[in-house]
Amino acid sequence: MARTSDAFIQKYTKMDIAQLKDPIIFVVDMINGFVKEGALHDEAISKTIQPICDLLDKEVGRTIFVADAHPPKTREFLSYPSHCVIGTRESEVVEELHPYVHELFHKNSTNTFTSVDFQQFLKERMPMYQDIVICGCCSDICIMQFALCLNAWLNEHNETKKRVIIPMDCIDTYHIDDVHDAVEWNEFSIRNMEANGIQVVAGFKGENC
Repeated sequence: MARTSDAFIQKYTKMDIAQLKDPIIFVVDMINGFVKEGALHDEAISKTIQPICDLLDKEVGRTIFVADAHPPKTREFLSYPSHCVIGTRESEVVEELHPYVHELFHKNSTNTFTSVDFQQFLKERMPMYQDIVICGCCSDICIMQFALCLNAWLNEHNETKKRVIIPMDCIDTYHIDDVHDAVEWNEFSIRNMEANGIQVVAGFKGENC
């Protein structure tokens, strides 16, 4: 669950899962390097694992995992410490989610939208889906960048029937005292996405939920 104030989360309600239309679910950066080990991990993000499992257990649509996979020398390391290098444990999906990984995209930046794998998906497979659900971490970086870029692309192409949906119980960001407050940045990113036409829900409800 995204760490927010109690007053903030009470403004949001769960969406009936039956309302999803031709959905696809992206699970972004639920990998060891952000959840369990390494310079950029926050173990509190692991609290999103079970809600993500609960959603994927419903088998409501196709699921694609997305993982950072950086070369040892990459431009992003000018902005962030070295992390999730190709071939290391940090770049692997957390063990609890292994049973759900049937398709995996890799990216060399914070933004899934710009990855080669996703750009191919956009051209070849996006017409198959209507609702795009995005889960994972970090809400104010990888999740927000992906959601905003994808939503802008949908606007550009006037895809009025498609929706980008963010379930709050399946996202979170990292916390570092006096540097990066998880509550503050979660609330900022959620407000920003919502203000730009992205549908934010507390989670999903309905049969088997």
